[in-house]
Amino acid sequence: MTTLFASIAAVAVLAGCSAGQPAPAEQNTSDAPESDGAFTLYSGRNEALIQPLIDQFEQETGIEVEVRYGNTAEMGALLLEEGDRTPAQVFLSQDAGALGALAKADMFMTLPDDIADAVPAGFTSTDGSWVGVTGRARVVVYDSEKLAASDIPDTVDALVEPEWASRLGVAPTNASFQSFVTAYRVLEGDAAADEWVAALSENDPQIFENNNAILTAVNDGALDAGLINHYYWYQLAAEVGVDNMRAQLAYPKAGDPGSIVNVTGAGVLQNGASDADALEFVRYLVSQQAQQYFVEQTFEYPLLPGVDAPEGLPALESLINPELDLSDLESLADTQALLSKYSLL
Repeated sequence: MTTLFASIAAVAVLAGCSAGQPAPAEQNTSDAPESDGAFTLYSGRNEALIQPLIDQFEQETGIEVEVRYGNTAEMGALLLEEGDRTPAQVFLSQDAGALGALAKADMFMTLPDDIADAVPAGFTSTDGSWVGVTGRARVVVYDSEKLAASDIPDTVDALVEPEWASRLGVAPTNASFQSFVTAYRVLEGDAAADEWVAALSENDPQIFENNNAILTAVNDGALDAGLINHYYWYQLAAEVGVDNMRAQLAYPKAGDPGSIVNVTGAGVLQNGASDADALEFVRYLVSQQAQQYFVEQTFEYPLLPGVDAPEGLPALESLINPELDLSDLESLADTQALLSKYSLL
């Protein structure tokens, strides 16, 4: 798999070749964005989750969205490789880390204030390069027929102790898992993160492609516990009924590296700066109707003030780690290198 860190060097070469030339956003600062009725979106979010909202946007606005779907890390790597040659005008990401890496590479335009300021500080970029769209909490999912809630550690450090050998499921290629490890590095330091990943690898974790696969394995009784995002459980519970859920959730204690609220988010790429349709889509993502869609259909935390979270979720404020700035999650390249070091990628 092409990784994000392998692509950064390519971006640097592209940037060097274009030195002295004004960026697309600078060329268009005096011109108001124009609409041609269509734009291209690269989505790191799953098609089943996001396509209904895109269909809703197209029906309400008449704007056609050309979508390319893929894993967030892979799509971020692709954008870095394509540089200013990319056909994409908007990137919708599963996590803040990929957005931060692209912002660091100067791939995004600065969003208008009405978009950038729609979401409270702490859930969006600090420089207006991208905007947070939804919140998702990291949780431990466990088999309630084998384990009691009191059996689940409230720290991720405890989950790599020998007693959890071969019992924990993780998805190392998943952007949310990579952002969690990045948060561990930011909060505890690189040395501590190296020790944690080494211990995880030595503990022979069960490797899955994504969060859904981990949840399914736990709910089927094939896996004791796993690390996922909260909303996968709520989606499955809505389908099969809460009483039919063998899998249950435990939240790491506040302040632990495992207790983070990451965000999905979106940014307008430099070559979309003059496209009013691209801007309108990102504006739509933080509108009340789109935020309500995420509450009702994907069970994520809305970030727009005044929109209530799905019923049954802990208060968002109770899960926030005040020591973590989501802008610091941009160092995904170092995290991917760390996971590769211990053969998890």
